[in-house]
Amino acid sequence: MSTPVCKNHRGPRGRRAYALGAAVTTVLLASTACGQSEAATSDDAKSSDRPSVAASTKPSEAASTKPSETAPTKPSEAASVKASETSGTTGGNSGTSDSNTNNTGAKTAIAGCAEDALAVSATKEPPDSKEARHLLITVQNVGNVKCNLYRYPHIRLGADAQTTVPVIEDSDPDPGKPVTIAPGEEAYAALLVSGGARDEYEAKSITLRLQGPKVGSDDSGPIDVTMPVKTLYADDGQLVTYWTTASGFALDFIMSK
Repeated sequence: MSTPVCKNHRGPRGRRAYALGAAVTTVLLASTACGQSEAATSDDAKSSDRPSVAASTKPSEAASTKPSETAPTKPSEAASVKASETSGTTGGNSGTSDSNTNNTGAKTAIAGCAEDALAVSATKEPPDSKEARHLLITVQNVGNVKCNLYRYPHIRLGADAQTTVPVIEDSDPDPGKPVTIAPGEEAYAALLVSGGARDEYEAKSITLRLQGPKVGSDDSGPIDVTMPVKTLYADDGQLVTYWTTASGFALDFIMSK
């Protein structure tokens, strides 16, 4: 038998082709490895960049912006608002109808009129009337501070009068409030001496007491009122009005009687 001949034995051309193929394979493998290393390197760079961006920007932005937007201003604003709301709002009454200003500038409550701070007189109405049935009682503040007159005067006609003159209830100009008169100002009460021929008697004096803040109280001693005539002819129909600063208002309640 003859020995078979190997068909794979390479000649010069076969060896060159094989070498060229091996070289191409080596180049391809090298380029693939380089591509993979570059990709790995770029991924590593990207992954290393991301934490640094998040760590360097976001916390600093949150720390530098959000606390400054809320914390520094609002407590101071709340404190300043509260202070402005409360300061200067709790003092005494600043009205002029129930307070006086003393020499130090402080406000004091207005007191009732003292008898020695008043000038008191009585005149006929109308002045040329023959009878002295309708009188206008006038008080003038001759003091140096405001003072209050409460309700109406307690008047007695004659030394032997048993009761004070009844009041006309409808004549109160401002129910429940005193009449305040400043220095130099006047207040008035109208007096009806006789309302008809009932139990008439002669009266040679008029005395007046000022009421106090409490209803029915007297805040002064008897004040003698200068008589407009020597003798008044009074009866049990006599009446008096509340104090007012308008004389015509007071007289309207008695002139028709």
